Amino acid sequence: MKVGLMIAIVLLLASAGHLRAETAASPVGIFEGHGDVGTVLHPGSTEFDAAAKTYTITGSGNNMWANEDDFQFAWKKMSGDVTLAANISFVGLGGVPHRKGVLMIRQSLDADSVYVDAALHGNGLTALQFRDEKGVVTHDIESNIFSTQRIRLEKRGDFFYLSLSGGSEGLHPAGASIRVPITGPFYVGIGVCAHDKNVVETAVFSDVEVSEAPPVATDAPTTLYSTLETISVNSTDRHVLYVAPEKFEAPNWTRDGNALIFNRDGRIIHMAVAGGPIQIIDTGFAIHCNNDHGLSPDGALLAISDQTKEDHRSLVYIVPAAGGTPRRITQKAPSYWHGWSPDGQTLAFVGERNGEFDVYSILAGGGEEQRLTTAPGLDDGPEYSPDGKYIYFNSERTGQMQIWRMRPDGSEQERITSDEYNDWFPHISPDGKWMVFLSFQKDVKGHPPNQNVVLRLLSLSDKKVRILAKLFGGQGTINVPSWAPDSTQLAFVSYELLPKDLADRK
Repeated sequence: MKVGLMIAIVLLLASAGHLRAETAASPVGIFEGHGDVGTVLHPGSTEFDAAAKTYTITGSGNNMWANEDDFQFAWKKMSGDVTLAANISFVGLGGVPHRKGVLMIRQSLDADSVYVDAALHGNGLTALQFRDEKGVVTHDIESNIFSTQRIRLEKRGDFFYLSLSGGSEGLHPAGASIRVPITGPFYVGIGVCAHDKNVVETAVFSDVEVSEAPPVATDAPTTLYSTLETISVNSTDRHVLYVAPEKFEAPNWTRDGNALIFNRDGRIIHMAVAGGPIQIIDTGFAIHCNNDHGLSPDGALLAISDQTKEDHRSLVYIVPAAGGTPRRITQKAPSYWHGWSPDGQTLAFVGERNGEFDVYSILAGGGEEQRLTTAPGLDDGPEYSPDGKYIYFNSERTGQMQIWRMRPDGSEQERITSDEYNDWFPHISPDGKWMVFLSFQKDVKGHPPNQNVVLRLLSLSDKKVRILAKLFGGQGTINVPSWAPDSTQLAFVSYELLPKDLADRK
């Protein structure tokens, strides 16, 4: 009896947070219930003002982060595609900077549940937070918009999209999106976490809207949004730098770490990491640049691949990094630049010759190209290691695209990755410790756009691989070197192919 009683007590305590949220609250406004999720020292509350149509939520809790969440939650059960929107304002000034008011879609009321939320922090930061497997660590995509007036979280299939309004702008896609499978029925609602277990914080939610999203026809018109992001190698948290309803691709980091270079509409664009207006780099007659470009080791020169001439087949040119007249390097087309040798004397590129794509090298001053790979099948994405001892590349010579490396003269070719993915575009960190690459599903041929892809990181010391980010991307995401100079973060482009009704809705 004693053993049985002890087991019952343990089970009761383990599910206490779930039971509080599930049973403690009667309906409040449009929500079916409310209560505390996780462990809190101070019970929370949810009040509805029917006249003002506002919800005042008071919550305690240590955090909504890491492996579990502690917060006050007002919820209703739903299934399918859902839209949730509200204005959020905190009560009181000078509170905990990272207190959170959230719009949330959550698989269960367990403290460690899978979830996605749109979070407004006390200091004005807005972010899309998510736990994509039960019990794993939470991650986020931080928006570049602070002090937003209105927030919208939308679930379409397995994808979640964040929209924000700020200043004079109405609601618009914020560039933060994530794929997290959450199956119905799930919990949809609003909540508050104090971010300090010893205090309570209060937020008011106004103009709250919760609705089922209408189904989208497979042939319905869509709008493409591109988002320039950075990701921390250590935390894997992401930060949005620039988002626009257009196609842009392939960021390079400048050698001083202050700016990023990417291509858009055939031109090369320069943008400060800290924000501000974007600038077009003058590339002379070369106005059909593709996504294969990058800076020399000293940052003085920029290699571009442009399709203005040779019947619009790509050629490799060099221009001053600040802009200027292109100097032609490759005589044969098509040729696509991918890497500089550490001494700045040699370029690695991909060329199609007689129907075969292979890796070549050529002196930066010009001259004869040297063929480095001869195996049947596509070889692509060559990049020198920082010590100059290897060229890393991807090859489908085994029937599946994997990462390989070889000596700069083409000798000692060896396979680096071997798994169920198709792996593309290896990029070695400046400190020589890491290799990041882009992985497609095994049934995907080539490197097309609009795919569910994974950014993965391989430790060159022990060959262990871990996932950095899951995203919607592919072609244009990380085609060229994009490490920050200090090797702590990467830049990449993710995409959102939004139903036009969602992109246009205010």
